Amino acid sequence: MSFLGVERSLTGRRWLSRAGDERLALALSQRLALPEMVGRVLAARGIGLDEAPSFLNPTLRDLLPDPSHLKDMDKAVERLVRAVTTGETIGIFGDYDVDGATSSALLRNVLHAVGAKVRVYIPDRVVEGYGPNAPALLRLQAEGAGVVVTVDCGATAHDALAAAAAAGLDMIVVDHHVGEAALPPALAVINPNRLDETSPHGHLAAVGVAFLLAVGLNRGLKNAGWYDTRKAPDLLRWLDLVALGTVCDVVPLIGVNRALVTQGLKVMARRHNIGLAALGDVAGITETPGAYHLGYVLGPRVNAGGRVGEAELGTRLLSTDDAAEAADIARQLGGYNKDRQEIEAAVLLDAIEQVEGRPDDGLPLLLAAGEGWHQGVIGIVAGRLKERYGRAALVVALDGDTGKGSGRSVTGLDLGAAIIAARQAGLLTAGGGHAMAAGFTVARDKLAEFHAFVADRLQAQLDGELVPLLELDGALDAGAASVELVETLAQVGPFGSGNPEPRFAIAAARIVKADVVGSGHVRLMLAGAGGKRLKAIAFRAADSEMGHALLSSQGAAFHLAGCLRADTWQGATSVQLVVDDAAFAR
Repeated sequence: MSFLGVERSLTGRRWLSRAGDERLALALSQRLALPEMVGRVLAARGIGLDEAPSFLNPTLRDLLPDPSHLKDMDKAVERLVRAVTTGETIGIFGDYDVDGATSSALLRNVLHAVGAKVRVYIPDRVVEGYGPNAPALLRLQAEGAGVVVTVDCGATAHDALAAAAAAGLDMIVVDHHVGEAALPPALAVINPNRLDETSPHGHLAAVGVAFLLAVGLNRGLKNAGWYDTRKAPDLLRWLDLVALGTVCDVVPLIGVNRALVTQGLKVMARRHNIGLAALGDVAGITETPGAYHLGYVLGPRVNAGGRVGEAELGTRLLSTDDAAEAADIARQLGGYNKDRQEIEAAVLLDAIEQVEGRPDDGLPLLLAAGEGWHQGVIGIVAGRLKERYGRAALVVALDGDTGKGSGRSVTGLDLGAAIIAARQAGLLTAGGGHAMAAGFTVARDKLAEFHAFVADRLQAQLDGELVPLLELDGALDAGAASVELVETLAQVGPFGSGNPEPRFAIAAARIVKADVVGSGHVRLMLAGAGGKRLKAIAFRAADSEMGHALLSSQGAAFHLAGCLRADTWQGATSVQLVVDDAAFAR
């Protein structure tokens, strides 16, 4: 049964109550002395009585696995210990997104702290594309590296790693993307998502895997006597980088990931990383950073260098010890982020026109392709299309006979597996990813066949019709949305994939005022049954059906679904509803 009777909202979604055991919710609140609301939220996320204490207070002592449980970890550690103790240069080849930048910076910082020689290389997204390439690896070798660690990439880079191996370069792959049966030719492939891997930690981001490598290396150096005459580094000081990469790669915040992010946020609050501190200052963060700031404020700015600017800026920012350099890079990334937003808006508009300009085929997969679209924003645009239409989306930047593409999926549809299958079927030049996101290179003349192939694969995964759903944790009157409620719910955080932020419906709220602010955001003032008012905002909604309805229906009553956030301005804190969806109250 739909929640509040909403079968089709203004964004086309059916509202459902998030399922939860009421008896468990009551038991959780009583045994742990929690407010009833927190007990209900925990129960709805499947948290039992035994695991609740660890969930609410996740610690690395309890949750961090032994690095050696991962295949090839010990081989990688042995090789890196030899490189450190003999003064050999270690190369790091990282991806250009946040997970890659944090992974690269983390390993660079750790290796630098233990006295190793390090050279970092971040490829250009447009010129070199994703993943290791032979010229770059051979360049690292020419600069003295005898061993190279790839981070957040390399799981399917067979040709590039074969060329490196043929040249005598030892390769260590640190990745988390879905692999294939045949591993790339490398000394070690550390990946919890290797097909032959038995690790229960496949939800780790690449930076989490890199942190395990750092723990293993630290132990290996200790056993080798390296710290007999020097101080061992405190690896916990770099957990802020692990938290940033984990949140921004949208991996599930469960198990060890919860501990890494929770503890990493505490480290970040101390502002020891001068690059992150400078970026926070440029972004205008004045409160203690939370997962929201990582995913929506800091992450996009780190990403902007790789998308529309200079790919290595993110890693440089996160690993510099020079405050002046950090401030300069943070300003550059802020500027690139504004450029990215403008480019993204133009491509998104073109993509929406394409999607809405053709008949609806009913398939679970959308495709938009354009000549000259910037490769750095197609992943974001794919995510926007997914959010807008409730379907998986592929966006392709065409250039001559080929196209670079990026895809984003919806819950329940494994896009990465479908992309890998398309590559194996000869429809792609390159491609890979995981369930929710993927990247690929496709020939222009195979685009239609590729689209049909992936759509069929996703359709086969469906059990019935694909109906976009929105799960809600409950309904509130506008007067019940208080700062105290927000603070109470924060006990269940950090929020993200796998632990969604509690979402409520403000039932039958009357719109007192509605206008457009910023870049197409709809700002609202709501009034509840008792007349108490609540601020609300619907981001990027002004040109949508929902936005038009909210702007033109002043005085009307709506059910508004979204998350409650604290809003601090000039020292005063109030509550604001961030609107995800809306429906007419009937």
